[in-house]
Amino acid sequence: MENKTKRFPFMNTIFWVSFPIIFVFALWGAFAPDALAEMADMVYSWIAGTFGWFYLVFVLFLILFNFYIAFSKYGKIRLGGVDAKPKYPLFTWIAMLFSCGFGVSIVFWGVAEPMTHFGTPPPFVSGIEAESPAAAREAMWNAFFNNGIHQWASFTFVGLAISYFHYRKDERSLISDTMNAVIGDHGKKPLRHTIDIIAVLATVMGVATTLGLSVMQIGSGLGSVFDLTSGRMIQFGIVAAMFLLFMASTVSGLDRGIKYLSNVNLGLALILMVAMLIIGPTGFILNALTTGIGDYLQNFFQASLRLDQYTDSTWVQEWPVYYWAWTIAWAPFVGMFVARISKGRTLREFVLGVMVAPPLIGIIWIGIFGGTAIHLDLFQGTDITAAVEQNTSTALFAMLEHVPLGTILSVLAICLLFTFLVTSADSATFVLGMMTSNGDENPSVLLKIIWGTLIASLALILIISAGLNGLQTASLVGALPFSVVLFVAAISLLKSIRKDYRRTRELEEEERQRQIREQIENHTE
Repeated sequence: MENKTKRFPFMNTIFWVSFPIIFVFALWGAFAPDALAEMADMVYSWIAGTFGWFYLVFVLFLILFNFYIAFSKYGKIRLGGVDAKPKYPLFTWIAMLFSCGFGVSIVFWGVAEPMTHFGTPPPFVSGIEAESPAAAREAMWNAFFNNGIHQWASFTFVGLAISYFHYRKDERSLISDTMNAVIGDHGKKPLRHTIDIIAVLATVMGVATTLGLSVMQIGSGLGSVFDLTSGRMIQFGIVAAMFLLFMASTVSGLDRGIKYLSNVNLGLALILMVAMLIIGPTGFILNALTTGIGDYLQNFFQASLRLDQYTDSTWVQEWPVYYWAWTIAWAPFVGMFVARISKGRTLREFVLGVMVAPPLIGIIWIGIFGGTAIHLDLFQGTDITAAVEQNTSTALFAMLEHVPLGTILSVLAICLLFTFLVTSADSATFVLGMMTSNGDENPSVLLKIIWGTLIASLALILIISAGLNGLQTASLVGALPFSVVLFVAAISLLKSIRKDYRRTRELEEEERQRQIREQIENHTE
């Protein structure tokens, strides 16, 4: 069967079940976007209202679990064996993590989120006036919290589980195989297929909606810089250019296309951050970063379990719960890609690299760009808050209009968004190819092209039909059952690590005793 799957990539149950389901959702979003959005909102609102507490508790559990693995005696275990070496340098590895994860999201929300909280403060502290200094402080640390370690906890865990079972136990790079220590190594195909199909559906829906939102933001940037109306032709042109580039990158392979694009992404992001730090209100930015990180750390556990059931507010459902559900839904995609590029790292390096480095970059980005926007509104009389309320996709460019060299920075930001877009799509086609070819680490080019075509087409159709929000919300519904899958995977991972660690120690002790006996025998002779 494996040979047939390799030669004929469509001879796979996961592909043939997930593909028509995605096709049906695409038709629903294209021809009845309002109905899809209404149904998805209704189901998600019920889930978030009833199980919002579960998302908060579960993501905090994943954070504690990941750090336990990192700083316990198991942290020194190396993926791939004691002699394995990392394939990618640290900078490239972090760049690939950041690019395939939420790089696009940080650029999109880096100004929009703090300005949204600035204009409408979170409801937990009474007496805070909108667009006041107190609102600014609350906005910054809440934006840090929503885009910090919690967002990467699910990605880290899924990547960690897949990496361990693949590189240490020689299992396939599939979500279902991370539960083998609990459900057994063989059989239970319906359960395994269901888990992997959910992972495919979440990946396609999540990536398609993210690409669509990014296309809209690039269109806003082109309108701001070049005075182009972000109409259908512009959006079609952006999708077409993205498709051609990520298809070229996909064909060139992981070690060329994604690797080089990721380095470009992180390099461009660093250039933009340094430039804005110098051009913008440097002292205010550094002070805001310092205070915001302090508030973030001080409120970390309280905010991790914070709900608003005593008010009529839906802030928690709309922000942290929404984000956590989104990251759980995205975890198969990001986790599988992270696992693919992390052979040779220790478990400690893996956890710290994945769960700390990208969020730290994101927090610095928000501090610099969001901090600049808040400074402009607070002290220079601009009204970026109103622009964000009207259209969140214009937030970054509305801010850049008010700073020196704003046009140049806007062009660089458009380039960064575009390269992030291409890298995310490229990473997604690679992972979907793995998911639908029994975990093959080098899926066929044909299979990747088919998934890439589907993602690009789906994004374009939903942009035109205004069906993006409905599909995005629909993808979150699967996060609830999938979190149960991840909990079982956590038990499986811990059980397997303990067993292997104990066996390794027994073998080391046997070897030590053997050497002692040899020394005694040699001395006797």
